[in-house]
Amino acid sequence: MEEINDLIKQRIIKLENLRAKGVNPYGGKFVKSLNINELLADFEAATAQSREVTVAGRVMAVRSHGKSCFVDVKDSTAKIQNYIKAAELPEAGRTAFENLDIGDIVGIKGKAFKTRTGEPTLHVEEFTMLSKSIRPLPEKWHGLKDIETRYRQRYVDLIVNEEVKKVFELRIKMIARIRAFLDGKGFLEVETPMMQPMPGGATAKPFKTHHEALGIDLYMRIAPELYLKRLLVGGFEKIYEINRNFRNEGISPRHNPEFTMIEVYQAYGDCGDMIDLTEELILDAAQHLFGKYKIAHGEGEIDLSPPWERIPFREAILKYSGIDYKKEKDLRKVAKDMGLDIRDAKLDEEVANKIFEKAVEPKLLKPTFIIDYPAILCPLSKKKPGEPDLTERFELFISGHELANAYSELNDPIEQKSRFEDQVKGPEAPEAKTIDEDFVRALEYGMPPAGGLGIGIDRLAMLLANCDSIKDVILFPQLKPEQQ
Repeated sequence: MEEINDLIKQRIIKLENLRAKGVNPYGGKFVKSLNINELLADFEAATAQSREVTVAGRVMAVRSHGKSCFVDVKDSTAKIQNYIKAAELPEAGRTAFENLDIGDIVGIKGKAFKTRTGEPTLHVEEFTMLSKSIRPLPEKWHGLKDIETRYRQRYVDLIVNEEVKKVFELRIKMIARIRAFLDGKGFLEVETPMMQPMPGGATAKPFKTHHEALGIDLYMRIAPELYLKRLLVGGFEKIYEINRNFRNEGISPRHNPEFTMIEVYQAYGDCGDMIDLTEELILDAAQHLFGKYKIAHGEGEIDLSPPWERIPFREAILKYSGIDYKKEKDLRKVAKDMGLDIRDAKLDEEVANKIFEKAVEPKLLKPTFIIDYPAILCPLSKKKPGEPDLTERFELFISGHELANAYSELNDPIEQKSRFEDQVKGPEAPEAKTIDEDFVRALEYGMPPAGGLGIGIDRLAMLLANCDSIKDVILFPQLKPEQQ
């Protein structure tokens, strides 16, 4: 730490030198003629024409050769070498160059040429200081010992770790492709409230806030589902929302309190339509990003090639654990013997779901739709015709983790209210004890049959970017306060 403080002091001296000589260390607008990757893509022509170009970016390396040096400058697209002779620069540029440090952001005007070794280079004619870096970049910024610092100071992580930046570029492209895919199928993107008078659409502990002007408590959204269904009532037929949700629960490699999902609703559709849509959407994203269906996973790969397997919930538990929960005489004992905490599981189906999470989920590596969930676990889903103890619902698992959840949406207001009444009898927090009467009222006006789908954007990004932790695909994940 003492060494860092000494370096900061040295840089502040250079900052003062710049100001003393009339050079603004934090300059204003700088007009670039092109990005560095555009320059490199057409470098032969730029060299042949001895073209004068202007670029800007961050200094990443300085290699001194007496009165001249080579400076590597990186912008958001690429990096290029620059050849600088102090004597050739105007006075302001020479002052900026003489007080240069790695990490400074500079503007450069020069002509393209190649060195004897064939390295694309700019011969610098003008050199402008745009932002003086006071704190030095870390020389080593990798390894587990730095992981907490990397998440906390993501801005530095992005500067020095090109692979990290590529992950977030992939995430951005993935979301853009999802939008294009759904827009192309006639879906409309909508927005629903992030602050709600009561939490709904999922079973989760919400964050609570207070609205001063209205004088009421509100809850940060745990899911947008009930508002999106209100739009189906209002006449929208194909809608989606890429939404930020908040759940006041644990943090793990798969969970962040603030996370992103996409929810999609299609009037006059059902769970079967959502299965097809989910498979097609993810395959489209993979094809667009990688040009193939086989993607990197750990040290190996996962094959996303269709069709994806479909297994009923009960059958999956039997297949992977040997347990038929419908026939097991003492299911609770079996679960306890597996080391499961079932204190909050009152029904056999809830115990079976915990067995599923422990014994089945980790084994679902290839894309697998788990279908035919018990009705008691799905208060917002339609029951399966002819089998009222089951619902038309699926969850998609890839790489041993849930990525998507979908229903044939319940649109019977009387049954919906009955299920809400059963739900509020449970052990959930007080805010979950209130029935959303306005949502029931909306259903009473008539909601068309519909399929609804939710996909975890963060988890899908983890899959496609081959990341092990949700923090690796969230720019600024939630962390404990920094210890001073």
